[in-house]
Amino acid sequence: MDLSRESEFLTRLAQGVVNFDDEGVKAVAEQYLAEGLDPHKAVFEGLVKGMQEVGVLYERQEYFVPELLMCSDALNAGLNIFKPFMANDKSNSRGQIVLGVVQGDVHDIGKDIVKILLESSGFVVHDLGSDVPLEKFVEEQERTNSEIVAISAMMTTTMVQMKDIIKAIKAKNPNVKFMIGGAPVTADIVKLFGADGYGKDASEALKEAIRIVESLNN
Repeated sequence: MDLSRESEFLTRLAQGVVNFDDEGVKAVAEQYLAEGLDPHKAVFEGLVKGMQEVGVLYERQEYFVPELLMCSDALNAGLNIFKPFMANDKSNSRGQIVLGVVQGDVHDIGKDIVKILLESSGFVVHDLGSDVPLEKFVEEQERTNSEIVAISAMMTTTMVQMKDIIKAIKAKNPNVKFMIGGAPVTADIVKLFGADGYGKDASEALKEAIRIVESLNN
């Protein structure tokens, strides 16, 4: 198959995600496989590229949470078709991330959006949910040996726990990297708490996660 034909398939997959067209994505995915093309490429240069565009639209406030969730459904429709052909492909995962909202804070919409973008971009996400005690962050990082722990807080009164979580995990594994996020978080807070990065929104959080993992692999 010529490259222009393959490129057309990848573009259609990406646009199917952006347009939350579940059935369209399924049809293109099945045709793509029928022609013997690389499923890994379809996921990362088709489906994931589309979801990254969705992240930009969300950042611009052209898309909102309902659209984001529908796009995620379209993405998963394609992933469900490609995954059986990628089960033994270790490169299918960028890395592992423990994700959660600190104890006393139940604001999890932002965390859920970040999770969607991370998973759709190839990360394995261990989602602890909201109102998560320090010990649970420590236990989950140890259990999964995740490279990154991502911690969210939406209130200044709960945000201070981030520093203790980071300190506790670093005491057990100094190689773990940390991302923090939420309304009160700034670049100065990142330095103060000993984190490695933050995202002011979901799209930036995804970029930070990719940057951190790439730095670990260099």
